[in-house]
Amino acid sequence: MKIGIPRGLLYDQFYPFFTRFFTELGAELVISPQTNKSILDSGAQYCVDEACLPVKVFHGHVCYLKDKCDLLFIPRIMQLYKDEYICPKFCGLPEMVINSIPGLPEVISHPFSATSMARLRQWAMASASRITGNRRRVSAALEAAVKEQSHFKTGYDDQGYPIKVALAGHPYNIYDTFINMNIKKKLNQLGVGVITEECVDEAEMEPEVQTLFKKPFWTFARKTYGFIAALAANRQVQGIVYISSFACGIDSVIIELVRDRTGEFPMLVLKIDEHTGEAGVDTRIEAFADMLERSVKLESNHSPHGQCIYRCKSPV
Repeated sequence: MKIGIPRGLLYDQFYPFFTRFFTELGAELVISPQTNKSILDSGAQYCVDEACLPVKVFHGHVCYLKDKCDLLFIPRIMQLYKDEYICPKFCGLPEMVINSIPGLPEVISHPFSATSMARLRQWAMASASRITGNRRRVSAALEAAVKEQSHFKTGYDDQGYPIKVALAGHPYNIYDTFINMNIKKKLNQLGVGVITEECVDEAEMEPEVQTLFKKPFWTFARKTYGFIAALAANRQVQGIVYISSFACGIDSVIIELVRDRTGEFPMLVLKIDEHTGEAGVDTRIEAFADMLERSVKLESNHSPHGQCIYRCKSPV
């Protein structure tokens, strides 16, 4: 039994769990390659125009897999934390893909909720039904998958750079180097280090989230706002780089909340879609890095103990 797993959306955060689970059941995995132009083009061809760039890319990964597997796994990720939900596009992602791309194999798309082991077990039993009816084997596969995911660490926290920024946005915009045109490498080459939300303790974010009028309904919104607000308030970074998909509803709210909280704190918002040109992104990043360098230099000149800090080459 070959199971196709698209390398899109939250794959980079949860591939240890999903790949270990299906491997333990005895399935052969077929995983699409890193995002490339061919995948983006095929995804944009089949996906509805109104969808955001990451969803179009996900369609492209499905197109790559559709003739290479017996079952296709499209995760319908609903909840990671109690009383919160993932971006609404995940709720209807399977239906969107099934109705957009013809000739798909059978799809595994049962709702996934990580709020308790009981909910995870329900997902596991339903998702494994086409592979095995052995409940003990499914339970063992689930336990192995949970353990595998618990040991998985991700995130960026660069050290040794004279300037550091919070790199924010939905995870698939941060870690898909084709979508974001390898922004981390570009910033590092300009002497700017980055830190992402996975490297900041949630206890540090929570006080900032508590200042909001109400708790955010969406997990991405809560974590992104708390991460940026905490680092900006404590001056742990010199600026913010926010990667946002064009037409993302959650981002449109969070960006305004962040701006309201951080005031004049330096922030660069990069809106991306399938038409975004790399030259334009490079120009904006370079201008932002220049601005941060001048700001750090000015602060250093006014500090009784500080010295001028100039942009340096990447230390790595």
